[in-house]
This record gives sequence, structure tokens and C-alpha cells, in this order.
Amino acid sequence: MYTNAKSVLMVLALFGCLAARAETGVSPSAVRIGQTIGLTGQVSGAVKELNDGANAYLRKVNAEGGVHGRKIELVTLDDRFDPAQAGANALALVKDHQVFALFQSRGTPHTEKILPVLQEFRVPLIAPSTGAAVLHAPVNRYVFNVRTRYQTEIVKAVAQFRLIGIDRIALVHVDDSFGQDALGGFRTAMDEAKLKPAAVIRFNREKPDYVAVVDALIAAAPHTAIVVSSAPTAAAVIGALRERGSRIQVMTLSNNSSQAFVRSLGANAQGVIVTQITPPANVLTTQLGQELQALAKQHGIVASYAAMEGYVAAKVLVEGLRRAGRNLTREGYMQALESIRNHDFGGIAIGYGPTDHTGSEFVEATIIGKDGAFRR
Repeated sequence: MYTNAKSVLMVLALFGCLAARAETGVSPSAVRIGQTIGLTGQVSGAVKELNDGANAYLRKVNAEGGVHGRKIELVTLDDRFDPAQAGANALALVKDHQVFALFQSRGTPHTEKILPVLQEFRVPLIAPSTGAAVLHAPVNRYVFNVRTRYQTEIVKAVAQFRLIGIDRIALVHVDDSFGQDALGGFRTAMDEAKLKPAAVIRFNREKPDYVAVVDALIAAAPHTAIVVSSAPTAAAVIGALRERGSRIQVMTLSNNSSQAFVRSLGANAQGVIVTQITPPANVLTTQLGQELQALAKQHGIVASYAAMEGYVAAKVLVEGLRRAGRNLTREGYMQALESIRNHDFGGIAIGYGPTDHTGSEFVEATIIGKDGAFRR
């Protein structure tokens, strides 16, 4: 009888050990996070700033002992800003690198390619660097946005233009899912303002015809043109417009809120309006600004809006890990993220819930000054 009882206890202990075995990507001393992003290619300059901000915070957390004794290991693969490669990288990160979660992808069509991987393997993605509406509604169980929607940026921008008497507004957009998303927001904004677009001009993502875009813009004679595209293309449109002598006011979205974008504009930077989805990094009026500036000096990085986006994203990633506790599982982690309700991260409020994975609604407009700095 004693032998049998002892055997049963041993079997139960074995099953207990198996049940307590760590989740994929989790060990007693580390948690492995995966990232696919354009380290090279069109948006590499902005990506560097974005990742500099995120890595500055992750290094700080690791230097302080990690989260519940676990250091955060970030495995980053270069997708060259190619959507197909982003999808392939996400699959490799989950299957080959055995990551616990994915973090901070870049680009709308790129992130769309990742979604099937999340669904198949039940892996969360935290802080994709895109404001695409498709990532917000309907709510995707595995996507936790930090930045607000592009459509929100456009709606608020159009409302502000209308308030100061600007009513001839044109949209120039890349012909992909990013551009189509922005177009939806633009139509909504113009309808709400009871305005008709001065023009809606789209161009091919791979082979943009800048001459045709500028011809159409000049013919429409808008007061303001909202340019929706990646930074190099937006800079090329603005450059071609200025070469023709046009002084049309140009606005672009927060995906272009990097110092790399400002440098690409050169002499054409002054006066360009850029919407922002975080507080500024170059002032000390917020806790976030103080933290990032201190770490920027320590690590020799640029304290830019793009770096601030990465910094905030990393804080959300870590806050979820803290709330999930020592017994870390993907399901527990997602529940922990959903427990974040209107939490102040030092100057920006972020919150989730089972039916809301939007994160933040923060939007403000800036204008690039003569010195190349974003002015509020």
C-alpha cells in the first residue's frame, strides 16, 4: 500500500512539474521577445530612432535586474520594409527563435502579413508602429496597440484646419492598405466638417510618378495637402512641389515624425506640419521627457519623437510583464495587458480591455521650424 501511494505521489509530482513548465520563450532568467522591422530599406532612419528609444528602456530594466528576475532578450530580424519578408520573419521568430511575444513591427501592409502568425500560434504583438484601423476594429485578441489610429490623426487635423478657416484640403496617398486606411479617415473628417475634398490623388507604392502628383496638386490649388506615405516618398513629393514654386501648406502623419525625415527634407523642411502621437522628447515638462533625455545622454542617442514612440512602447511591454507575475504565460500576459486601464505612463494615458486594444488617443500637431525642430 505504501509503495503504491508513493508511486501515485511521484506521478502527481511529475505532472505538476510538467504543468509548471515555462511558456515558450520564457526561462527562469530571461524572456525572449521577437521583432521584425525595416533595419534597412525605406524607413531605416526612423526605425533606428524608434529602436533606440525602445532599447534604451529595455537596457535600463535589465540593468535593474529585469522583470521578476528575468532579463528581456530582444531578437530583431530585418524585413527591409518588405511586407512579404515581415510575414516570413514573424513565422521564423515564433517557430525557430521560439519567442514569447512579438514587439513593434513597422508599416501597415507589413503588420497585416504578421496577423495570421499571431492567430495560428496565439502569440501577442505589442505596439505595432502603425495606426491602421484594421488593427483596432474589430478588436484582435493578439494585437495591443500603443499609438492612436491614423484616422484619428486625420480627423483631428481636418477639424483644426476648419477651425482656422482652411477649407480647401487635398489628400495625396500611397496606393496600399496604409493609404486606403488614411483615405477612409479623410472622407470621414471631410464629411464631419461638411467639406468637399479639393483633390484626392493616389500614387503607386513601388513606382511613384511625382510629376503627375504635383501636376494634379497644382491644378487643384488646395490650401493644404495631407501627404500619406513613408518618409522618403513624402519628402520626394514635397521636394517636387517646392521645385515647381508651389507654397501649398503640407501636412503628413506621425509615421514621419523622425529627425531622419526632417533631414531628408533638407531646405524644404520649414513649415511642414506633422501630427504626433506622443508627448515631445525634447522638453522636460513630462516624466517621459525627463526619462528619455537622461537615457539619450547616457547612450548617445537622439531624443526624437520617433525615439519617444519606441520608449513608450517598451514601457507598455514591460508593464504587462510586471503585471503578469512570475508564472508567465502568453494568456496570462494578455490578461495582464488588458488590466491596464487609463494608466499614466509619465505624460500619456494608455489603457486596454477585452473589447478595446487601442491603447492611446493622444494626438497633437507640430510644425517644423527653421532649425529643423518640431514646434508645438
